[in-house]
Amino acid sequence: MCVGGSTPAILDTDTARHQDRPEANVGLAFDMTPAETALIDAARDLRPELTARSGEIDRLRSLPQDLAERMAGHGFYRLLVPKDLGGAGVSPAVLCRVCETLAGANGSAAWCIFIGSTSQYLFGAVQPSLLDKLLEDPDVITSGVFADSGTAMAEERAGEPGYVIDGHWRWGSGCHNAQWISGGIHEVDRSGEPVGAATPFTRVFFRPDEIEIDDNWHVSGLRGSGSSDFRACGVWVPAERLATSIEHTPYADLPIYRFPRFGVLGIPIGAIAMGMARASLDEVMGVAKQKTPQGSRRTLAMRPALHRDLAVADTELQAARTWFYQTVEAAWANAQEADETLEHRRAIRTANVHAVNTSIRVIDRMYTVLGGTSVFETSCLQQHFRDVHVASQHMMVADSVMEVAGRIMLGLDERGIGI
Repeated sequence: MCVGGSTPAILDTDTARHQDRPEANVGLAFDMTPAETALIDAARDLRPELTARSGEIDRLRSLPQDLAERMAGHGFYRLLVPKDLGGAGVSPAVLCRVCETLAGANGSAAWCIFIGSTSQYLFGAVQPSLLDKLLEDPDVITSGVFADSGTAMAEERAGEPGYVIDGHWRWGSGCHNAQWISGGIHEVDRSGEPVGAATPFTRVFFRPDEIEIDDNWHVSGLRGSGSSDFRACGVWVPAERLATSIEHTPYADLPIYRFPRFGVLGIPIGAIAMGMARASLDEVMGVAKQKTPQGSRRTLAMRPALHRDLAVADTELQAARTWFYQTVEAAWANAQEADETLEHRRAIRTANVHAVNTSIRVIDRMYTVLGGTSVFETSCLQQHFRDVHVASQHMMVADSVMEVAGRIMLGLDERGIGI
């Protein structure tokens, strides 16, 4: 699991052992289809290359295009697109398993799949003519920012209806690899006032050459996610490029669209964090058997304090993971028959925040107990340490989620807006 150097054989053995051990499936009550199992196997098979190229990924500050295209070829970007629309149509739990598996090797690669797959999640809300174009390439790579950071003003050109788009979207992860880039918008009139439409537009789709992508992703962690800002300044697009909300479409009753929406858009963060935390534990267990701390005659693995740290971290991580997947599966089971509930929304969001916070504690502790070894590029700990702290800044796992959840528990909030 190391970056930028040779990996001791014992680490490869431990990593393989983790992939096969029973607790890797703790909390996963659902039965996966052969196709879903194949997706996770494909993610696992990519791990050695992702590990070996992590230094390159960080230096580029985006995924190498060949890696992005290989992951697209495995179907990772279309995981959440319903089968009715030509996608893989997997459950949210399978998406999380794929992201968790990839993250053990490289958090940035997993993050790009998280953003790319969720940007295709609402393909059911695009207009049929645009959908045909989006699906021309079954391995299409997409990126998107759901935040409503742009405006659309109706303007016909050469007899064709269209819209002028202005906006500035931040954290456009994966935009450097994408063939289509979407951003949240709202329609305005010529005076700049919002247009109240019965079927409002909520997203716009761009080709990369239609917008400006800023070279501003100079960061401490998730460097390879390529999460640059992008802007549209008076960009005209045909009307077919604007999408509405899923509730205004014939696909609204599909299970994926009855699953809590903010849940779908947030749970891969928890999965990615847990994948990095597990890899950090494995790193310490491998290195501890080889490392003799300065001034000691025994290996680090013989220290009682490390025994406790490992046991506590492993227990906390497994508990968080079990609760995480149980909440996801419960909401998915409900989505087969009914609309989302406030309790499912609350449980998913809080389990996700808990998964991220637990992963941070595990990674921070492993980074500390391994000592100076952790800071070298030959250790994956420095990478996971940096990446998890950037991932934790996402609004979907902010402390405010817990504040809303607490109000719901006290009966002070019956709507749970933002959760």
